[in-house]
Amino acid sequence: MKADHLIEMANQIGMFFDSLPDREEALTGIAEHIRKFWEPRMRRALLAAFDGEGKDAGFTDIVLAALTKYRDTLMPAAA
Repeated sequence: MKADHLIEMANQIGMFFDSLPDREEALTGIAEHIRKFWEPRMRRALLAAFDGEGKDAGFTDIVLAALTKYRDTLMPAAA
C-alpha cells in the first residue's frame, strides 16, 4: 500500500471526526475507525509513515494527535 493514499484516507476520516464538538471523542473515533476497519498491513504502513516522517508526511493536526495518542493500540499484533 502506498503511504500517500493511506495518509489521504486517514485525513478524510479525521475531517469527519473533527466536526465533533468533543476533541477527545474525535481522537478516539479516528483511532477506533482505523483499528476496526483497516487491515493490519494498512495500519503498519500508516504507522511507518507516521514514525518516519511525522508532521512532514502530510497528516492533518487531528490525525497526528490521534496517532500520537493511540499509536500503541493501532499497531497490529505480531503474526
